[in-house]
Amino acid sequence: NDAEALAAALHRFKGNTGKPTLIVVDSLIGYGAPNKQNTAAAHGEPLGADEIKLAKKAYGWPEDADFLVPDEARHHLRDALLERASGLYEDWNRAFDRLRQDDPRRADELQRMRAGEMPEGWDAKLPSFDADAKGVASRESGGKALNAFAEQIPWLVGGAADLAPSTKTNLKFDGAGSFSAREPAGRNMHFGIREHAMGSIANGMALCYLRSFTATFLVFSDYMKPPIRLASIMELPVVFVFTHDSIGVGEDGPTHQPIEHLAQLRATPGLLTLRPGDANEAVQAWKIALQQTNRPSCMVLSRQPLPTLDRSKYASAEGVAQGAYVVADAEGGKPEVILMATGSELGLAMQAYEQLKGEGVKARVVSMPCWELFEEQDEAYKQSVLPDEVLGRVAIEQAGPLGWERYIGRKGASVTMSTFGASAPIGKLQAKYGYTVDNVVKLAKEQAQRQGSAT
Repeated sequence: NDAEALAAALHRFKGNTGKPTLIVVDSLIGYGAPNKQNTAAAHGEPLGADEIKLAKKAYGWPEDADFLVPDEARHHLRDALLERASGLYEDWNRAFDRLRQDDPRRADELQRMRAGEMPEGWDAKLPSFDADAKGVASRESGGKALNAFAEQIPWLVGGAADLAPSTKTNLKFDGAGSFSAREPAGRNMHFGIREHAMGSIANGMALCYLRSFTATFLVFSDYMKPPIRLASIMELPVVFVFTHDSIGVGEDGPTHQPIEHLAQLRATPGLLTLRPGDANEAVQAWKIALQQTNRPSCMVLSRQPLPTLDRSKYASAEGVAQGAYVVADAEGGKPEVILMATGSELGLAMQAYEQLKGEGVKARVVSMPCWELFEEQDEAYKQSVLPDEVLGRVAIEQAGPLGWERYIGRKGASVTMSTFGASAPIGKLQAKYGYTVDNVVKLAKEQAQRQGSAT
């Protein structure tokens, strides 16, 4: 019979040590339900009370019993298991007590891992970046931040889908190493070109108390949708790094230029989507992601260099912790127009701000690296950043417009992508799609006039 054939196949599998074994099991959906087995109805509809009784009869099960757990099953699955687990739990506690005595440092690390806590001083040695008009790509500054954190957090482990040199996520400090059968303590995971599996593996690592991260291009987040969604459902603090985050990838063309991906990530409940606007924001974004204990984060980073803002002149990058913050303001803090930007477009907003300021237009620049964190702030803070009375607003982001209407209103302006990109150098693409100082200034002036006519 079928049971004997399956037992024989399993026996052969156990004896086959030199190569894989494939066991094919043919099955019937809804097996035992005489009127519905092997039909679509058995998959998409309840069997119904009468059919359930017939199925129970086919199994030799009491037909009128509901939620029946036989004594034998209860003993095997609960009582015997608890008895065995109790002994294992006591053994584990004794082993942990010995570890406390023999190696207090490792015992402390294990306790912190299980509690979701960080080591002492985990954020004490962070890189900082001086003002620089040319700046660095946020994938570059993000990689430096990751290395600084990982050197202090021994259980921060991860890697990329065969793209570590491009995503800048290689851990390079002494002792980091590469994970392999010969080097199980290696911190760099080489996942291969398999984003879906990479995300799933990272989720499993998080379930074992490791702080895991993955890395690939933002356009390939499509392949990782299931593990990202599951990380959110399961409340796992995985960090998903996505670089090459815009049309800034230039000649790679529309197949590699993400447009709709930010909206998809932002639409996922329980997920932080962080798109830092310069090097110091990238450091703060990593700090925020690693502080999470019950939700994943996506780190969205640029391929192209981003100007590093002069933080002695403009607001501190620590404002990233609130999700959105005022970087530069109008004199007296009473703007006629608010420029809102994330990621690589923050530098463009700042250039437009300086020109508007020189022309006597009262502008405010708001960096919005994480919408989710901003929405968690109290109303007083949100009003201090985006006051209702300021109607003139311009959003700037190299992605689709979906979601920005929440912040600009029905009559606000946006410089966003309404089409897929094109294959061309980044400068030509920015000019083609309106990511220029002249265009942003023009829209800002129009919005400032709207504000003036309203008052």
